[in-house]
Amino acid sequence: MTVRSLGLGLAAFLVLSLPAGGGAAEAQEIDPAVYEALSWRSIGPYRGGRSVAATGVPGDPMTYYFGGVGSGVYKTTDAGRTWDEVSDDTFGTSSVGAIAVAPSDPNVVYVGMGEHAIRGVMTSHGDGVYRSTDAGRTWTHLGLDSTRHIARIRVHPRDPDLVYVAAQGAAYGANEERGVYRSTDGGGSWEKILYVSDVAGAAELAMDPTNPRVLYAAFWDHVRHPWLVRSGGEGSGFWKSTDGGDSWTPINDGLPELMGKTAIDVSPANPDRVFAMVEADPGGGLYRSEDGGASWQLATDLWTLRARPWYYTEVFADPQDENTVYVLNAPMMKSVDAGRTFTRVGTPHGDNHDLWIHPDDNRIMINANDGGANVSFNGGATWSTQQNQNTVQFYRVATDNRFPYHVYGGQQDNSTVAIASASSGGIDWKDWYPVGGCESAVPAFDKDDPRFVYSGCYMGILSEYDHRTGASRNAQAYPFIPIALSADEMKYRFNWSAPMVVSQHDPNTIYHGSQMVLRSRDRGKSWEEASPDLTRAQPEKLGYGGGPITNEGAGGEIYGTLTWIAESALDGDVLWTGSDDGLVYLSRDGGDTWEDVTPDGVPEGQVNTVEASPHDPAVAYIAFTRYKFNDFTPWAFKTDDYGESWTEISEGFAPEHFVRVVREDPVRRGLLYAGTEQGVYVSFDDGEMWQPMQLDMPITYITDLEIQRDRNDLVASTGGRGFWILDDLAALQQAREVGDAEIHLFTNRAAYRVAGGFGGGFGGGGSVGQNPPNGAVIDFYLSEAPEEGEEVALEILAADGSLVRRYSTDPDDEAGEERLQAAAGMNRHVWNLRHADMLEVPGLYIWGSTAGRRAVPGRYTVRLVAGEQERTAPLEVRVDPRVDTPVAEFMAQDRVLQSIAGELNAMHEGVNQLTDVRDQVDAVLARAGDMEETASVERVQELGAALRDSLTLVEDSLVQRETYDGQTVLNAPSRLNLQYVYLHGAVDGADDGPSPMAEQVLRDLNARWYPQRDRLEFLLDEKIDEFNRAVEEAGIAPVGKPERPRIVS
Repeated sequence: MTVRSLGLGLAAFLVLSLPAGGGAAEAQEIDPAVYEALSWRSIGPYRGGRSVAATGVPGDPMTYYFGGVGSGVYKTTDAGRTWDEVSDDTFGTSSVGAIAVAPSDPNVVYVGMGEHAIRGVMTSHGDGVYRSTDAGRTWTHLGLDSTRHIARIRVHPRDPDLVYVAAQGAAYGANEERGVYRSTDGGGSWEKILYVSDVAGAAELAMDPTNPRVLYAAFWDHVRHPWLVRSGGEGSGFWKSTDGGDSWTPINDGLPELMGKTAIDVSPANPDRVFAMVEADPGGGLYRSEDGGASWQLATDLWTLRARPWYYTEVFADPQDENTVYVLNAPMMKSVDAGRTFTRVGTPHGDNHDLWIHPDDNRIMINANDGGANVSFNGGATWSTQQNQNTVQFYRVATDNRFPYHVYGGQQDNSTVAIASASSGGIDWKDWYPVGGCESAVPAFDKDDPRFVYSGCYMGILSEYDHRTGASRNAQAYPFIPIALSADEMKYRFNWSAPMVVSQHDPNTIYHGSQMVLRSRDRGKSWEEASPDLTRAQPEKLGYGGGPITNEGAGGEIYGTLTWIAESALDGDVLWTGSDDGLVYLSRDGGDTWEDVTPDGVPEGQVNTVEASPHDPAVAYIAFTRYKFNDFTPWAFKTDDYGESWTEISEGFAPEHFVRVVREDPVRRGLLYAGTEQGVYVSFDDGEMWQPMQLDMPITYITDLEIQRDRNDLVASTGGRGFWILDDLAALQQAREVGDAEIHLFTNRAAYRVAGGFGGGFGGGGSVGQNPPNGAVIDFYLSEAPEEGEEVALEILAADGSLVRRYSTDPDDEAGEERLQAAAGMNRHVWNLRHADMLEVPGLYIWGSTAGRRAVPGRYTVRLVAGEQERTAPLEVRVDPRVDTPVAEFMAQDRVLQSIAGELNAMHEGVNQLTDVRDQVDAVLARAGDMEETASVERVQELGAALRDSLTLVEDSLVQRETYDGQTVLNAPSRLNLQYVYLHGAVDGADDGPSPMAEQVLRDLNARWYPQRDRLEFLLDEKIDEFNRAVEEAGIAPVGKPERPRIVS
């Protein structure tokens, strides 16, 4: 298929074919000020994700660091009880491969980027080394950008500026930057001091702490291909330096001739003893040297220590006991007899990658694994939790239409997850659960009725999860698991994250992608092949997944597979597929026939997603990557003619921000969102120009995006920070309408009235995911910030035009207005769906809430007023979908609440007025006390004392001044206002009409209040007049007479 216009990336591969009449119109960016107030929120889940680097701090057993894969650097100062991310503001990439604290200065921390346990799926490269000199508060980038993956950093025990880096190098191709580097000036400059070859990198580096001139390096000859992990070659082996790295000597005597991945460590308790892990077959296992590496003996060939060596192969000598050594694999293994025998050490999660042991107390350690990082103070008998780390890696994302909607994905080396997008008190463990399948699932379901969830797993495993029963059943087309088989032996070749689709047109029809499209019309009970092989199916790439030493058969290297199936929402017969070897196919007749519509000249690579336009069945978008070929160029394509021709739409992506997904907005045609290796982008012109839309999301790689249509949210899955949501895309969808306007009011999504709301957890904190804004989102734009004295106001008007709520930059407190924050650019305000708060008495403790009543579901108008300019927009408040209360009941509730609020406001205003009058009376009495005693003065004192006592008596019947908190309220008898407050909360808290007894209580309270109200009015009117006449006769200034109490509802 012809590629019509060319971005920067494919110039070397594609043939230019512009349509007649020239190219597209000049691309235009939208000023980010139009949407900059949008904010991403993290919903979790807080269940740790993969980490391959961790360290403690000598001399401080409470402080530790770990590096996440796709999540940056975390620090704890309370031994793992809580963790704080400390690298978000500085780092250019997010995958950490190594971390080290200078033993002589705990303020100096070095971090090497790019995970060293390089998976075929969900692996991200790094950008060199960072350094902090203030214990992680700030960081400086030190270069070595092209090392890609760093396996270890060692710092001289007495010189924090003398540092060594083991650069493992690029995962997917040859890389001259591999080897061992040294800096003597804290990373200001670097010297490569050991290099083996462009395919052999430093997988480990050990330093003798008793003599730091002695260094040991383990090299690994390797490269990853999409279809094979090659581990082993002439470059694998061990090297030793005795002069701080100036010179090196190979130390491989007694080791196998052909080695794969290697690791090495020296015993601080006996520096002559060195341990080495060797991938080899035969001859693989743990080796021990008693002469500093001059010779080696095989200690054990236990397979538990050396299974899947490319992913593990880690050895750590105990710093205090020369006979104790640890080897990390899926389990953590420990030997106390110099490696002859091993026992398992339980860890909170399997797949262990790093271990730091305190040099002065070998009971203290931190371990990093596929579930996060964990600290132990008893040698691994118990560990700190990993359930407080927001470092989850998700492969894909999907959302349903429940309320609140749930977000689905498969977590690396864990289970599938369905998690609520909102929850009272914040989103935590109560709000998520597994839904069948396993880590690599792409969950699929009927969005309107997700009773059945189809979740896959590697090698084609597929289950149907039933929400009603919680049970799962196997739903594979061919229930066979090809573990460790050659791909050419497989009936069906499935991608690690094989595509799964439930038809939007018939939820009983499901699609599962292997090398072909498999279809079931009866929920996976029977299947048919709905396509031929839609991949290149290159025989030379359909072999075993690993070699030349160790096979790899978990499924990540199965090649020639479909990576995506897309069904058009507009036409169920239109199906698109993409493959991991770069082909795009289209069927327009429901799978009866297929056409290869791959863009011409596109090299072999991975079609990561195909987005079928929600606006036009002829339009589709491709996210295309070649990172598995060591090419990180960002590429995306568009067709508007069913794949007959394609346009590259890659302009604006930063170098190496390769594209994993493109989505089109379902509301605004041509508004596109892209997820890349380093964040989110947006295009307002159908891909002609992309601009960053990372906003406040930390740097991490985006694995998938989905627009949740009902709430108008953009939902992202990430490779290290869990799920994120951008609430209400209205500002983006309407960004082009702003133009040169001085003010603009966006039309936002409907708001839902929810009993109790989704309060708590907004802003996150602890191990709780963030809730959405609690109320109605109102977005507006100001070209300039208001000057002092200029008012900007937001008004909420009912359908009849009456004012419901008002916010202002210059609020009238007496009218119940609240302050509006208004700055230049986009502003986001949240109306909490309540009327103005009820009036309070200053200094009076209120047991209960004086928040205004909730708004009745219905249609409202938002009015933005700035100087002489006004803008209006509609706003709908909807009933909670889980509630079937008629609107008439809400209106009845509102009438009762308005009455309660009116009486309480009048009562509290009356108390405020009597307090003011009483203070004035006290002042008059004090003045009279200083005067000569006369009949008129005595009359003032008599009337004043009586008025004061009468006011206090009324006050005491209305409010209780002797309560100060939630405990003293149990001591002093309650007064009338408390009962109004309580009744208001009781009626307002329900999504139902008022009960007859609630209305009866209101009548009873009014019967008690009205006499006191009349008495108060009498005192503040006639009795003040009487008192003031006496005051004036005595020559004293009169008391100010208040206005009648006003009802504010």
